[in-house]
Amino acid sequence: METSVEQLNPTRVKLTVEIPFEELSGEFDKAYATLAQQVRIPGFRPGKAPAKLIEARVGRDAVLAQVVNDALPVKYGEAIDQADVAAIGQPEIELGELVDGQPVTFTAEVDVRPEITLPDFSKLAVTVDALKSDEDAVAEQLENLRERFGTLKAVERGAQNGDHVTLDLAATVDGNSVPDATTEGLSHEVGSGQLIDGLDEALIGLKTGEEAQFTTKLVAGEFADSDADVTVKVGAVKERELPELDDEFAQLASEFDTIDELRDAVRSRVEQSKKIEQANAIRDKVLDELLEKVEFPLPEKIVEGEVQGQLEEILHSIGHDEEMLERLLEAQGTTREEFEANARENAERGVRTQLLLDAIADAKGTEISQEELTQQIIFSAQRYGMAPQEFVNQLQQAGQIGAVYADARRGKALASIVGEVAVTDDTGAVVDTEEFFGAATADEPADEDATADA
Repeated sequence: METSVEQLNPTRVKLTVEIPFEELSGEFDKAYATLAQQVRIPGFRPGKAPAKLIEARVGRDAVLAQVVNDALPVKYGEAIDQADVAAIGQPEIELGELVDGQPVTFTAEVDVRPEITLPDFSKLAVTVDALKSDEDAVAEQLENLRERFGTLKAVERGAQNGDHVTLDLAATVDGNSVPDATTEGLSHEVGSGQLIDGLDEALIGLKTGEEAQFTTKLVAGEFADSDADVTVKVGAVKERELPELDDEFAQLASEFDTIDELRDAVRSRVEQSKKIEQANAIRDKVLDELLEKVEFPLPEKIVEGEVQGQLEEILHSIGHDEEMLERLLEAQGTTREEFEANARENAERGVRTQLLLDAIADAKGTEISQEELTQQIIFSAQRYGMAPQEFVNQLQQAGQIGAVYADARRGKALASIVGEVAVTDDTGAVVDTEEFFGAATADEPADEDATADA
């Protein structure tokens, strides 16, 4: 097989491939087996008809077309390897004229990874916010813990924000009852804004057994967008009593014996959370610095595919209703042109980020172990609220295990260079990045089993 390469632009090539007819001889048996399942010949069970009868029925040209159709994906892959082309995305293939016994030719246009010159990472510098003690966050977490162990107590006064009330609702539109907005014995926290507009304001000051009327616009159901007259009646008003922050509470709510020990533990968690936030900020700042410093052309077809993917995702979520999309965009104060421009900007950044991190991973020899791949899958499953095995099954069905591997590899590649970058906080102090990103050393040898699985 002969392959020639024409560079169409820095990110796209055209392969011209010629396959000697003899190389396709092994594909004919497969083609006959495929056609035998499709063609019914009297006297033979499906798939059992002899090759000569199949060829007589469908014609030699049909057999040849099936042979080429079966062989083309493999031959394209061989051509990519032979030409040593770093192809990305799907190729646009054009098949030449098929002549029995003659070489088969085809061309394939495909995007390729651009040449990326990486900077000296040790010359990069980023600045992040300094870590500060946050006693307000400690107090907030302790208050949240108190609320978890609080109890509700009935009161005789009027309802206030934060109280829990039992209420009955009845709504009408132009004198017609609205079943969707009518209920009895509903529990509600005053001020939470979780039910209908105007309800919380109407509840303020109402005592048990009292009622009030207000008008609101319904947002769903048969009377959506209509003004409804709503009557609310309070069945009970309860306030939450919180336990004192003392040793007894610490023993009730935690494994600690004293409130001071509990407070110190909460403070440690807050400090660790702040460190993680700072680590995330460092990672993002380093990536932003790289994207600003490193210039390279983007494969246009890949970017266009990302833009169309974003648009298709939104359209799919609204049943491909173009008019609804226009209304949604109008409600957000934007236009279709502005949406697509924003989508393109996001797509370009996403593609640029992937290509840059892939280049760093290649330069660093970054690989992902089986354990790291498993951790990435578990983390992703948690983000989607799915059981890990269910998530894996969906990934396998969609052929996306490789994509998860690639994302994990990119993240590891970015983390591997943070130790080489000069990181300071806004006070001028040097930030030690080793806790979250490790020391600036070469990557460990690759886990061959994980690489093969991916």
